[in-house]
Amino acid sequence: MIEADILLRGHEPREPIMAHPPETDSDITLREWLDGVRGHHKGIKLDFKSLEAVAPSVLLLQQMLLETDAPVWMNADILPGPGAELDRPLEASAFLAALGTLPARVVLSLGWTSGWRAGTENPGYSWDMVQQMEAICRRLEHGVTFPVRAALLPQSLSQLSWLLQQSPRYSLTVWTGLKDEFSLQDLRPFREQMDVSQVYFDLPEDMRTKLTAVQPNMKSQ
Repeated sequence: MIEADILLRGHEPREPIMAHPPETDSDITLREWLDGVRGHHKGIKLDFKSLEAVAPSVLLLQQMLLETDAPVWMNADILPGPGAELDRPLEASAFLAALGTLPARVVLSLGWTSGWRAGTENPGYSWDMVQQMEAICRRLEHGVTFPVRAALLPQSLSQLSWLLQQSPRYSLTVWTGLKDEFSLQDLRPFREQMDVSQVYFDLPEDMRTKLTAVQPNMKSQ
């Protein structure tokens, strides 16, 4: 999939742009980016970094959805998660309300803020975190994938296994931060104990290659 970070430009004209905080401007707008990827028939993932960018982005996306059946994922951190005391999630109900006009084939990628620090004991996804997320998602019509940080998975197997069991619409997308440290063996229970259709791996190519060697049917995002 082709991924893009989305913000609302910090000055006039106020429109969705391709940028990651702390940037507030860009030479590429979302409109221009969608026009560029429209003919490639590849899936896209829009990662929202501000709530105010969501509604105008949905308006731009609706025409594209009429012209292609390529996968579309809408991503945001909507709940506070492990090790991310300073990061603020987007407000969950407002984010979902802004997506309300999108067809059910659009996948919602709904995650937790998270952090990882070397040399410390990093907490995983707690029962309260996964239960709160499930309460939000149970009434949605869309498929939902939960982005989860690879370095925090060993502490979270029971909680995330329970979460996937709550609906066939649910899946995990395993990702990693640039400086995170973890062993590929940490992912082994997620490969062996979970349905391959419910776990995606959004990892660097060398890691995906090693995982594929031991699990040929692994799904990449």
